[in-house]
Amino acid sequence: MKGRVIVLDQPEDRGFAAALVVDGRLEDLLLDPKNGDRRPMAGDICVVRVARKLPKSGAFCEMISGEGYLRDARGVREGELILAQVQSLPEPGKAVTLTTRVLYKGPRVILTPGAPGVNVSKKIGNASERERLQAAVKARFDGEALPAGIPGRADGMGAIVRTEARGAAPEQLAREIDVLFGRQSNMLALLNVRRELFNGFPGSSYNLALRDWLLPVAEAVVMPPALAKIVTKRHGREDLGPFDFYGDERFIPLVQPDPAPFDAFGIWDEIERLKSPEIALGDASMVIEPTRALVAVDVNTGADFSPAAGLKTNLAVARELPRQLRLRGLGGKIAVDFAPMPKQNRRTLEEALAKAFRADPVETALVGWTALGLFEMQRKRERWPLMELL
Repeated sequence: MKGRVIVLDQPEDRGFAAALVVDGRLEDLLLDPKNGDRRPMAGDICVVRVARKLPKSGAFCEMISGEGYLRDARGVREGELILAQVQSLPEPGKAVTLTTRVLYKGPRVILTPGAPGVNVSKKIGNASERERLQAAVKARFDGEALPAGIPGRADGMGAIVRTEARGAAPEQLAREIDVLFGRQSNMLALLNVRRELFNGFPGSSYNLALRDWLLPVAEAVVMPPALAKIVTKRHGREDLGPFDFYGDERFIPLVQPDPAPFDAFGIWDEIERLKSPEIALGDASMVIEPTRALVAVDVNTGADFSPAAGLKTNLAVARELPRQLRLRGLGGKIAVDFAPMPKQNRRTLEEALAKAFRADPVETALVGWTALGLFEMQRKRERWPLMELL
């Protein structure tokens, strides 16, 4: 199938699995942990207990799924239950990183409690479009029809309008904001009423996929028949779940039921191939091997020993590397041993790497070359390694 297709599945051994397929090629992959494995996911909004404050500003927190580290614990007390968000996932044996600056993120809008004002992405360069989007969000904040129990702008709520909001109608933004306000209300209720540890939103591959992949508009959303039946209810917005397209019913016609979505698109076969560290690039190849300290990438030109082989292979690796790291869920320190090439070609390779990683959703800092000729980068740990989830 051509175009962008979101494929959602419900494997027997886990909650959800999601794949983004673009023009028939797997571009992104999200898997829930196996049943019984209660590990947090990046972006989760949780109720945690402050267990032990450190001499400076940090604190260790008790979570329902392990331990978290709060870098800035000013203003919190030991034993207190607080709302926190998972910023990044840990290296083996360490705690997840938490923050009390909780953001409620949708496809087009991010709510920012405690940071009033409406800011529009600078990537939307058209001044009139920026003003239109800002006015639409402000109108929803100031509107008299805000759902019950939802704080308005006077209560310190702000918003960031994302690049994907370009061209969105005011009613689409309003519905998404309502869903995000509802999410905030639910989390505050969990904190103030139930008074117990809780791992909250987004919480699953299903929710992350709808949040991050819906825009630009997909061609289809393929899911199991039982799930499709729930999502495509047409009895009014109140019957739509809080994450079913963030209240935007225009996506409902995209839903296509399939008894085995991942099988239909060959996703399980792709996952089997991802178990191998070696990736073929024509006659050349690269090998990606995670270690405890870093991710090592080795590049080989194969049987091509021509003078241009090194740069040609390295440029192919630069284009493919973000996708492979994304599908394999790898982050942290990354060291790439590129194929030998003249030093004057390094700038060309660096530009290709910058372009490739600029289009990647996971934040990656390109550090540069070491004295031994390795290229270093630092990638945010937003996902658990695929091999751990399998």
